[in-house]
Amino acid sequence: MRRVRGILFDRDATLVVDMPYNGDPARVEPMPTALEAVARAREAGMALGVVTNQSGIARGLLDRAQVEAVNARIDDLFGGFDVWIVCPHAPDDGCRCRKPAPGMVYDAAETLRLPADSLAVIGDIGTDLGAATAAGSRSVLVPTPLTRAEETAAATLTAPTLLAAVELLIPMPPAPEAQ
Repeated sequence: MRRVRGILFDRDATLVVDMPYNGDPARVEPMPTALEAVARAREAGMALGVVTNQSGIARGLLDRAQVEAVNARIDDLFGGFDVWIVCPHAPDDGCRCRKPAPGMVYDAAETLRLPADSLAVIGDIGTDLGAATAAGSRSVLVPTPLTRAEETAAATLTAPTLLAAVELLIPMPPAPEAQ
């Protein structure tokens, strides 16, 4: 693995408080330390992206315009991201993008023009970490009260806050096999 050059954040319960199937930008609220974490990653020169499962679109609970409006509000709050990748599919659709499949990580890597193994994914559940692992990227779990104990136990890296997760990744040198 290479040095971490970009961070892909999960959206709900990682960057912003999870409001299930939120289509209202006014309900967007950053998670504790999230604004500082993104600012710190940006200061360190990291490419920044968001990879998010939004099955509410497939379920008919939201339309794409509502999701895009919420994402635009998040962009405004956080100062913008270099890439947004949204999976609109339901869990049983069998798509290549829905986490834990690696499709969104690969798509973000392509857009950012970075190898997938130079990216890290930060999220709150095992599917976030699974997508990173499947793509050859690093990952950090930031558990919430809804994170299952087995997901925390399986995580290679965990951090108590999003800012702490970013701080873990910033100094990460290349892995020994990449040297």
